Amino acid sequence: MNWNQIEGNWKQFKGKVKETWGDLTDDELEEIAGKRDVLLGKIQEKYGIKQDEADKRIKAFEKTLD
Repeated sequence: MNWNQIEGNWKQFKGKVKETWGDLTDDELEEIAGKRDVLLGKIQEKYGIKQDEADKRIKAFEKTLD
């Protein structure tokens, strides 16, 4: 599944994002609004990890959606 599909169906996917990254608040999920780069930044911030690690985690998440 590509990120354009996720962004276009964000309301369906934000529950799965919340399950995966439970520290993200509902307000942050609304702010992310399906934008991968915003999600990347929020994950880095919340979990104190570097960009490449956050990117790896998002790619792993994307694979679970296929």
